[in-house]
Amino acid sequence: MSIFRALNFKIEMPFTLNNLPIRSQKPRTNGMTFVLDKGYSVRQCEDFCDVCSDSVDVVKLGWGTALVTQKLEEKLAVYADAGIPVYFGGTLFEAYLMRGQLDAYVKLLYKHHINTVEVSNGSIWLSDEKKQSIIKELSQDFIVYSEVGSKNPNEVIPPYKWVRVIEQELEAGSQKVICEARESGTVGVFRPNGEIRSGLIEEITDQISVEKLIFEAPKKEQQVWFIKKYGSNVNLGNIPPNEVISLETIRQGLRGDTLMDFVSIENPYLKEITEDHSISNKEN
Repeated sequence: MSIFRALNFKIEMPFTLNNLPIRSQKPRTNGMTFVLDKGYSVRQCEDFCDVCSDSVDVVKLGWGTALVTQKLEEKLAVYADAGIPVYFGGTLFEAYLMRGQLDAYVKLLYKHHINTVEVSNGSIWLSDEKKQSIIKELSQDFIVYSEVGSKNPNEVIPPYKWVRVIEQELEAGSQKVICEARESGTVGVFRPNGEIRSGLIEEITDQISVEKLIFEAPKKEQQVWFIKKYGSNVNLGNIPPNEVISLETIRQGLRGDTLMDFVSIENPYLKEITEDHSISNKEN
């Protein structure tokens, strides 16, 4: 029977792909996708959630955009209805902190029913001790994600300090620690040209569980590297909204970049179709 006849007669056919990597399900603690919203409108948020809310775990309203976004309450309601937690960018935290207005920032979070906060010092100088004290205080009432790494491309932090600071911030109460890369993917765990500081990342993950880390990886090649290195359920951040579906296909081996990474080379059918992939010059 042809496939067309099968469809016409509504014969059930198995469409599920075998041997896809096991993806964690929401609410996730691993394999989390943190999306960077740089100023979406309410309508854009609705469309975004309609398409890929199942693949999004947290949305960050970048930098200080929360203070200048029109219809912010409506926008937050869209994300809430889709079951997606939202937090404000670390730069906004720093803007309040450097003015001695941390209490006002906390009131802002309560006003908008935000239960997650990013504690960072990527743009301002803040001692490790003071930062850890803030994490400890805020973690009593909020989910805290702290961020390690500088936004200055010329500042290189040695691996031992990355490890030490991450360990201290986790101990202070941070649920996970974000490894800085910015929206551009050119600082922190990346070189200015976007190349991955693989040695640095390996030194960090040799001593700290990958489950406790969120790697900012806005570019596709960076996402591919982390998934190939640490598997489908690595936590990735600063993902552009229009790249969420793409990232999910990379996580599940449904894009060419990872297609062969989640299929056993012992698969007999794979062996059969790849035994002779040369092009013959012989005439039939």
